[in-house]
Amino acid sequence: MSLQESSSPKTGSSLTRKLIPGLVFGFLVFVVLILVGDLRQVGAEVRNFPWEIFPLVLGLTLWNYFLRFIKWHYFLGKVGVRQFPLLESARLFVAGFPLAVTPGKVGETLKGVWLNQQTGLPTPRGVSVVLAERISDGLAMLVLSTVGVIAFRRYWPAFAIILGLLLGAVIISQIRPLAQYILSWGPRLPLIKRFANSINDFYEGTFTLFRPWTTFVSVSLGTVSWLAEGIGFYLILLGLGVAPGASTLSIAIFVLSFSTVIGAVTALPGGLLATDASIIGMLVLLLDMDTNTAAAATLLIRFATLWFGVGLGFIVWLVSRNLLTFQVSPSTPSSEQHS
Repeated sequence: MSLQESSSPKTGSSLTRKLIPGLVFGFLVFVVLILVGDLRQVGAEVRNFPWEIFPLVLGLTLWNYFLRFIKWHYFLGKVGVRQFPLLESARLFVAGFPLAVTPGKVGETLKGVWLNQQTGLPTPRGVSVVLAERISDGLAMLVLSTVGVIAFRRYWPAFAIILGLLLGAVIISQIRPLAQYILSWGPRLPLIKRFANSINDFYEGTFTLFRPWTTFVSVSLGTVSWLAEGIGFYLILLGLGVAPGASTLSIAIFVLSFSTVIGAVTALPGGLLATDASIIGMLVLLLDMDTNTAAAATLLIRFATLWFGVGLGFIVWLVSRNLLTFQVSPSTPSSEQHS
């Protein structure tokens, strides 16, 4: 049985049903954030926010998405998807945004299925692209967190553990004898042996995508792209009355980056609750903000990043019914040359 056969929903309705728990959880987190402080005070902070700033914050988020798309398309070329139209590539990339609110972001593996449908790339290779995206994003956000971790040593243990796990995955993928030894155990395990061929194909993709130069390029792109969202968060803090300055900017970048990583490793849908709670707690501790203002800042930045992206993805779904029914687009070649 292939990875595609084991993970593909049969219809668009089954795909949307898988998103419902994450969306409901997101609504509940929204309610919790309001109730963390005083309901009226949090509402007043949001109402009094200078909304003329918000288009610039969304523009910085779009810049983040653009650079991450460049990385996505770069990865596709590395795994052998060539001459794939940029608009089609962008359509698949943005369509994956709502899948971030599935538990552990496992729904994003569907991007591998979509790549198979649209380009003929083996699904496990496509899934390796998704993994490389997530790990390179994690490493990029840890790079942005470095100054903050040095300044606030209480966060060093969590930083070191997460960095070790991400770098460990990259290093193991590049030591072929070790990786192949680990993979050799797959056929001996009852629940894994039927996926052995798919796992080997997945490994070949990760080996290619985690080569030193490719990793350097992807983490560099990720660092610049996530920096944009950190600057957007800084603008939100200014709009809520926090004093401007280099210290506030560096703390804003650190808080958003590190909290996003914390949310990712919890495997909660979209990092919900974990990321939000981390942002609020760190703002209170590091900027001495009151809980109401911190909750308002969290609501605004999460809307400008996570939920803005989910909304863009849903728009793509509305005009891309073939993705929800797993049909090949008539305007896109069904196969490519893969190396």
